[in-house]
Amino acid sequence: MAKTAYAQLVERDKEAIWHPYSRMPLVQDPIPIVRGKGMYLYAADGSSYIDAISSWWTNLHGHAHPYIVERIREQATLLEHVIFADFTHPGAIHLAERLLKTLPGNMSKIFYSDNGSTAVEVAIKMALQYWYNKNSATKKVKIVCMKGSYHGDTFGTMSAAGRNEFNRPFWGHLFDVESIDPPYRGREEHSLVQLKEILQRCSPACCIFEPLVLGSGGMLMYPPEGLDALIQLCRKHEVLTIADEVMTGFGRTGPLFACESLKESPDLICLSKGITGGFLPLGATACTAAIFDAFSAHTFLHGHSYTANPLACSAALASLDLLERDECTQARNRIGEQHKAFCAVWQGHPQLNRCESIGTILALEYRSEKITSYCNPLSGQLYRHFLEQNILLRPLGNVLYVMPPYCITDEELRRIYGAIITTLEIIS
Repeated sequence: MAKTAYAQLVERDKEAIWHPYSRMPLVQDPIPIVRGKGMYLYAADGSSYIDAISSWWTNLHGHAHPYIVERIREQATLLEHVIFADFTHPGAIHLAERLLKTLPGNMSKIFYSDNGSTAVEVAIKMALQYWYNKNSATKKVKIVCMKGSYHGDTFGTMSAAGRNEFNRPFWGHLFDVESIDPPYRGREEHSLVQLKEILQRCSPACCIFEPLVLGSGGMLMYPPEGLDALIQLCRKHEVLTIADEVMTGFGRTGPLFACESLKESPDLICLSKGITGGFLPLGATACTAAIFDAFSAHTFLHGHSYTANPLACSAALASLDLLERDECTQARNRIGEQHKAFCAVWQGHPQLNRCESIGTILALEYRSEKITSYCNPLSGQLYRHFLEQNILLRPLGNVLYVMPPYCITDEELRRIYGAIITTLEIIS
């Protein structure tokens, strides 16, 4: 594409579009992407970028994967959409059946929505209405969350994460929740004590958590044992548990779902992001039979126009096909081993507070005089550095993370690692 055409796209964007999680006007011009293939994004000026964050954690198998493309094309010739209130379609049924067989625990039903925030919003409303259905005068209305968590940008999901820098302008409109520290290694008992204190003061409706990794809060990782203890305590006190697997689902932490690393099982599981392999928006909330049965004489008051969209379901079914292939499992294991090897060499570097990985997720926290947060000025410096290397990495403040599509090669991983290593010399 000619330079003038490229420039025109940039100017048209700046005239008409408001970008998410971006200071407006944009600090730097947006990059028009016209094509994707595998782990690469191709810009209108002919340059290419390694998509090392899977386009906000959604893309599993690479851009424009031909198998998913073909399944969507076939579905588009049959049925593009149908109201899902009193109707159904084969793709939604088949996908629900496969998810229920694949998910850990004793999930019984799938409720569809259209993104991660709504999948979590559905789970929260299910938990709250569950207790209301049992007793309309119930006092089980509080939600327990983990400090530093993120569950979405709707008002329910913002509230459920507690007051933090992601929702500061809306604090006056959020409902109150109880919060505990994540059960970091060596701090498991501390989290358990906090939860016990809350349970002595009130009887919460539910406890929501991001299993093993707090994503947007800084890719903060913790072992499964502490979470198992928290779930056990919740079950003892009849507190429903909600696993937000929007980011961790579909292989990001190693197994298909992070909850597979637990001995205990949650009552609800929220899914989105990679569910369609990065092709189309879709959310899903899974629940146990006990929760569903509490609605036998009640209507669950929630729905979306594009619930169970047939095109999105076809993409999700195709993505599951690819995930279940041995070569995909081998690819995830390979990426995980490469990340571990990188951490073994660099985790003690004086410029880093931490360097750790879980499955296909690698996270580095740079030392900084500024507070460790999403707004740390290191973010822009790091982002520009990697773009100059034709690598898309979008730091969370002074926390850099790598979460590539599973099709990435060792050579491309080494290229990413090499670019990271250079930052340890130039970032201060």
